[in-house]
Amino acid sequence: MAVTLKGDKEISNIPTIKGKSLRINLNENIYGTFSEIGAGQETVRNFFRTGGSSGTIAKAMSAYDKDFSDAIYGIEDDRRYVKEVRLKKMLKHEIRLMEDRLSRAKHPNKFFFSYANTVATIDFAKKFKGHGWVGIRFQLDPLEEYNEIVLHLRFKETDATLQQETLGKLGVNLIYGAFYMNDNPKELLVSLYDNIDKDQLEIDMINFSGPRFMYVDNRLMSLQLVKNDMTNAVMFDSSGRNLLPAQVLYKKNILALRGSFRPVTKVNMDMFENSKTLFFNENKVDKENTKIIFEITLANLRKEGKINERDFLDRAELLCSLGQNVMITNFQEYYKIVEYFSEFTKARMALAMGVESLVNIFDQKYYRDLSGGILEAFGKLFFKDLKIYMYPLKQKGSKEIVTSENLIVHPRMKELYKFFKNNGKLVDIKEYNPEILEVFSRKILSMIANSEKGWEEMLPEGISELIKTRRLFGYSAIKKQTKNS
Repeated sequence: MAVTLKGDKEISNIPTIKGKSLRINLNENIYGTFSEIGAGQETVRNFFRTGGSSGTIAKAMSAYDKDFSDAIYGIEDDRRYVKEVRLKKMLKHEIRLMEDRLSRAKHPNKFFFSYANTVATIDFAKKFKGHGWVGIRFQLDPLEEYNEIVLHLRFKETDATLQQETLGKLGVNLIYGAFYMNDNPKELLVSLYDNIDKDQLEIDMINFSGPRFMYVDNRLMSLQLVKNDMTNAVMFDSSGRNLLPAQVLYKKNILALRGSFRPVTKVNMDMFENSKTLFFNENKVDKENTKIIFEITLANLRKEGKINERDFLDRAELLCSLGQNVMITNFQEYYKIVEYFSEFTKARMALAMGVESLVNIFDQKYYRDLSGGILEAFGKLFFKDLKIYMYPLKQKGSKEIVTSENLIVHPRMKELYKFFKNNGKLVDIKEYNPEILEVFSRKILSMIANSEKGWEEMLPEGISELIKTRRLFGYSAIKKQTKNS
C-alpha cells in the first residue's frame, strides 16, 4: 500500500522559498542527498538556513574539483561536465549509495530522493552567461520505482552571485514541486518560477519520467515552456523525446520548414524532399552535419484564439510518425528564427516556404516594432549565410503557376525583392509535383469534417491510416455523428 506524505504542518499560503524549504524539512518521510557542481551549494543552503533539516538532508556535497568529480561519477568521453548525461550519472549514483547505506527495515517509510545540478555560471569576460542541468530523482512510495525530472536552464543575469541565488531558488521549487505537485505537471512547471523573474532565467528543455509521470506527454510539456514564456523555442525528436536545441543545432547546417501541418500533406513532403536535395547540393553544406526541422509557430497554434493542445498533439503525432524533428517557437517573423539559429551555428542555413509565406516576408506590417523597419529585418535575415527555397503556387481558378519570376510584391518592395533574388538568396523549387499544387491542409480538414471522400489521397503514405486509427483531428467523433444522423 502506498505510504502517503505525512508530518506536514501548515506553513503559509504564500509559496516563499523559506516556506517551501520548511515544509519539506518538517516532512518526516522526505530524505535525500544534494550534489551541486559549478555554482556552490546554493539549493541545499536554503534547507540548512530554514532549520529542521537534519531529517531531510542525508548528504550535501560539491565535487567541484574535476579529478574528484571524475573519481566519483566517472570520466566523460568529451571531458565536459555540464551535460545531461553527467547529471543523470550523479542522480543515479547518489540514489544507489542511499539504497546501499540505509536500511529499509530501519526506514520503512522514507521517500528517498537525489537532487543534483551541474552548471557553468557567467565567465569573467561576461561573454558567456552560463547554463546548466538540474534534476531530481525521487520516489513517492518506498516500494515504487523512482521518478525523474530533468531540465536545462540558461542564465540571463550578468552577475555570478545573482545566478547562484537564482539557481538555489529553482532547486527548492523543483524539489517542492516533485513531492507536492507531481499530480499536476503543468502547475509544477509554472511553479519553477516561483520567486524568480522570467528575465533572470530561461528553461528551454524539461523531461518527466517514471511511474508517476507515465501518462505525461513530454511534447506537451515542451509546448508549456513556450506558452508560458519560459523560452522562445523547444524541440523534440521523432520518438517524442524533448531535445535541447542548443545541443542539437550546435555548428550544424540547418534546413527549416515552417507550416501549420494540420495535417501534414503531400505538398509539405514534396517541399521537404526538394528543398533537402537543393540544400545538400550547396557547396557549404555537409549532409552528415545537417539538421532538418519542421517548425510550428505559437501564432499558428493560436489561430483560433487559444491553443488547442489536442490539436497540437495531433500534428506532432503525424510529423513524428514521418521521422521528423519538430520545433515550436514564438517567432512569428522569419528573421527572428534565423537570429535564434545563429546563436548556435555559423554554418549555412535555409528556409523552405510557399509563395504566400514569401509574400508575407515583404509585408511591412510585421516590422513596425523595428526602428529600421523592413530594411533592418532583411539585414538580420540575409546577413547570415541563408537561402530561401520557394515552393510554387497555382493561382486559384487559373492554370498560372507563381514562381519567383512572376511573383508580385508591393510596388515599394519591388526593388528590394529584385536585389535579394538577383543575389542568389532566393531559389525556386523546380522539380515539384504539379499534380498536388491544389492540396491545402484547410481543404483536407474541411473534407474530414464534412465526411467527404478523397482526402486520404492528399496525404503522405500512412498518414490517413494514423488519422483514422488514432482518432486525430476529431475523425472518429465526426464519423459517428454522421452515422447517427
